[in-house]
Amino acid sequence: MDSPPRSVKLTQVTEWRNGEFRSAGDCLAAEEPLQILLSGKPLAVTMRTPGHDRELAAGFLWSEGIIESHDQIHALITPQSAGFHSNNILDVQLRDDAIELDHSQRSFISNSSCGVCGKASIDAVRSRGLRPVDSSFSLHAEILCSLPDRLRAHQSIFQRTGGLHAAALFSSHGELIVLREDIGRHNAVDKIIGWALLQNLIPLSNHALLVSGRGGFEIVQKAITAGVPIVASVSAPSSLAVQLAREFGLTLIGFLRGQRFVVYSGESRCQMRRPHPSGEPAAI
Repeated sequence: MDSPPRSVKLTQVTEWRNGEFRSAGDCLAAEEPLQILLSGKPLAVTMRTPGHDRELAAGFLWSEGIIESHDQIHALITPQSAGFHSNNILDVQLRDDAIELDHSQRSFISNSSCGVCGKASIDAVRSRGLRPVDSSFSLHAEILCSLPDRLRAHQSIFQRTGGLHAAALFSSHGELIVLREDIGRHNAVDKIIGWALLQNLIPLSNHALLVSGRGGFEIVQKAITAGVPIVASVSAPSSLAVQLAREFGLTLIGFLRGQRFVVYSGESRCQMRRPHPSGEPAAI
């Protein structure tokens, strides 16, 4: 999987190895601001790794409840008058019949460590009218344990820089559907949601979402907006993420490493028996 243009920066460094200094080249994960406009008006600025910006903007609008359908997006364009830094500005133009955001009521400023700025409680999620995740989708434990290796094998930017988060969608058979990388884990998830939105695939009721790093509150709430039934992470979830997952019926898995994982919510979606080729379950 090739790295998107501008996602990696090259620099010169001094390395200490085996008792000696030496000059070397190094690859860095790019971090640049992206200003998202809504029909020409400033909406948000997020620090992101360039690449799949249209998906990022679409996913952000969806997960924040600003749009309710991909049909509301008329175009995603880079303003021609933006000048030299126009690659860091994206205008999401809505159709005439779409309800635009009241900018006097909502503003967003996010960075690579903050996911849902201005929404610090589950009450804010409840107020959006989101429904509990309704899906019978499940994953076998052995397939679940194989997902981190499949994720890492396709992290092209991480392999070059060692400093990037990733999010990926998987099928019930463990097939990798789509993977996105970003310096912000919530941005990587927004890129996944934006990809699905622009493909008209939401709700993602037959997919599992795997994220590198921890499973935070913002990851869980974004997954709920997209109808994802299973969210897994290689590190720990937060207490608020667990509370939100339990309230909305989402399966939340943490510490997915090797042959071990911890289920914090929705254990019924984790199969403990391997499907038999004849269709009948067989014991592990």
